[in-house]
Amino acid sequence: MIQGIFGNEGQLFFEIEFINGDGLNLPVDALLDTGFTGFMAINEQDLDGLDWLFVRQEILRTAQGETNFNIYLGKVLLDGQEYEIPVCAGDEITEILLGSEWLKILPLVVNFQAGILNLG
Repeated sequence: MIQGIFGNEGQLFFEIEFINGDGLNLPVDALLDTGFTGFMAINEQDLDGLDWLFVRQEILRTAQGETNFNIYLGKVLLDGQEYEIPVCAGDEITEILLGSEWLKILPLVVNFQAGILNLG
């Protein structure tokens, strides 16, 4: 289980690690966005140095309408477990996003009053 932190406006942040092509772990803060139904979305620039495999282009619906995204096969470390997941990459993404697909395999515990935020 990983403990998260609450942002100033109630956002849910978790520290995860990207695993690049050389096996190096790069810690990053990711925002849990339950409105995003995939595993992860990142900005195209964040791919520099990761050497993740490009899989395909896909049109996805966003709040701004339908947009083309590049899909990569990414490796992340979350709660000590390595996952190989599809990662959506686009120029308009401003935060590293964890999507609701994680909630199908990992439990989420949120209690704002008690300051509890756990994933896994």
